[in-house]
Amino acid sequence: MDKTVLFDIEEIKDASIKETLLEVYNSLKERGYNPINQIAGYLITGDPGYISNYQNARSKIANLDRTELIAVLIKDYLKIK
Repeated sequence: MDKTVLFDIEEIKDASIKETLLEVYNSLKERGYNPINQIAGYLITGDPGYISNYQNARSKIANLDRTELIAVLIKDYLKIK
């Protein structure tokens, strides 16, 4: 018997945000920055200057809604779906 596959747009959006954040993290790390500090600075201030242009990291993170990004981080930290 075939099962119906459930499509959860929220789950897909969260996964996309996590993937982008990981790409930005890795780009910052490659350039010798402390990625946690740089991303935290960006999230607190909204200043894209905290994120390097290396590998389009600044553009990638700027395309994310900061509020949604923070929500994904909190959900992941607290292990909430």
